[in-house]
Amino acid sequence: MVDELSPDLLYLIFYFQGEPYINPAFLDMVRYAAGKGLYTITSTNGHFLDDDNARRTVESGLDRLIISVDGATQEVYEQYRKEGKLETVLEGARNVARWKRQLGSHTPHIIFQCLVVRPNEHQLADIKQLALECGADEVRFKTAQVYDYQNGHPLIPTDTRYARYAPQSDGSWRVKHQLLNHCWKLWHACVITWDGMVVPCCFDKDATYRLGDLKTAPFRQWWQGPLYRDFRNRILRGRDQIDICTNCTEGCRVWGGE
Repeated sequence: MVDELSPDLLYLIFYFQGEPYINPAFLDMVRYAAGKGLYTITSTNGHFLDDDNARRTVESGLDRLIISVDGATQEVYEQYRKEGKLETVLEGARNVARWKRQLGSHTPHIIFQCLVVRPNEHQLADIKQLALECGADEVRFKTAQVYDYQNGHPLIPTDTRYARYAPQSDGSWRVKHQLLNHCWKLWHACVITWDGMVVPCCFDKDATYRLGDLKTAPFRQWWQGPLYRDFRNRILRGRDQIDICTNCTEGCRVWGGE
């Protein structure tokens, strides 16, 4: 896929619904893509950035490393990241920052990303401080996608700036933004699953809308083919009729940077 598309690609994002670092070939894949001139990005839970992986991450040419830090104390962190160890994550970030210095590298750009939910919304200032201490380059606070939000949910923050959902006068909740019949994703990007299935975007978490299969035909054939054209037409006719679109953040502010 990289060989076929690299002349026209701008960037390649190495994550979908899993943890990239559990793939033993992950950093080799990054190095290969970087060698083709692609801007490379990944997102990790941060539990695999031991000294060796941190060094290899810097050497791979990875451009952007997003590390999930969803709390400033173990007690709060583990409420969302079940069985996760905050200190392991912070030590991993320190390892990458140290290897950047030792190797004289400007990359990867290290981002501490916090998925803001009610249990951690009081710790945002503390997360900024942790990022500073660990050598991160940026902090991002991201709103959380919540299932079954219609009647409210204990994960929805009380600070409305960090909530994708708004309460209604009848006691129900709805997605904040208006669901318009357009979507830029369908014309500029897609998701390719581990087994080569082409799906429209990251909201298709279970690969329900399979628009192609790279095991049977090249990407361009699918991108310009009838399945993709039909899905794009469905978006234009009625985005509210497609289940993965009804809880989507398209047109909604998702990140806050620091």
